[in-house]
Amino acid sequence: MKIATWNVNSLTVRLPQVLAWLDQNSIDILCIQELKQVNEKFPKDAFQELGYDAVWTGQKTYNGVAILSRSSLEDVIVNNPLYPDTQQRLITATCQTTEGPLRVICAYCPNGSALDSEKYEYKLEWYAALNQFVEAQMKLFPNLAICGDYNIAPEDRDVHAKYAGDILISPKERAAMQALSGLGLSDSFRLFEQEEKLFSWWDYRMLGFRRNAGLRIDHILLTAPLAQHCTACVIDKAPRGNEQPSDHAPVVATLSLSFA
Repeated sequence: MKIATWNVNSLTVRLPQVLAWLDQNSIDILCIQELKQVNEKFPKDAFQELGYDAVWTGQKTYNGVAILSRSSLEDVIVNNPLYPDTQQRLITATCQTTEGPLRVICAYCPNGSALDSEKYEYKLEWYAALNQFVEAQMKLFPNLAICGDYNIAPEDRDVHAKYAGDILISPKERAAMQALSGLGLSDSFRLFEQEEKLFSWWDYRMLGFRRNAGLRIDHILLTAPLAQHCTACVIDKAPRGNEQPSDHAPVVATLSLSFA
């Protein structure tokens, strides 16, 4: 089973690229962030034609998240019941596997804007509430994956030198992500030996992708039972080289599981 996460930075613009990528890759579950479209515009039929069930929550111009699965999705929760928020950033659903229910959380975590902004405080509050929500979900679902754009680079090796001391890598942000890991979650990418300077996001400006001046901010976190089933995790840089690409690349984790 392959589980992927991809911030597409507008599904309206990037839909042909997403469909082509799904057609070319054997992806069982895909979590999508930054739909940037209202619910009525979500292209459910296009994904159904490729064999995917879908759940989503969107809003005009900003945010929006979705989960696609080749198996039926159940027990859907939109947003975080512990943190009322008009921004559509979280969706949770369950699919059935040979190892029992698999709970999938798709998250588009706040950017924070700047260290001295109200948006930064909102980000820290949002993460604290996410931690509470995830902890509660883990008690119900031992097999749980949180996939998304975390807008945090966990370690210095996940950061190009040009971003030193910037937003997305501050001590408070990293502490928020470490609190999530402290619940018993593993960064699937770091379960394996990886090359140096592997990133998942590159700025459109200043030839960021060509210079490989990026950040690793897209992650798939797994509970301990799922981590034991994880056999690989890669960043697929190919879509970032498309014409009119998203500024993010998909991250794909492979699990020795199958749908029930």
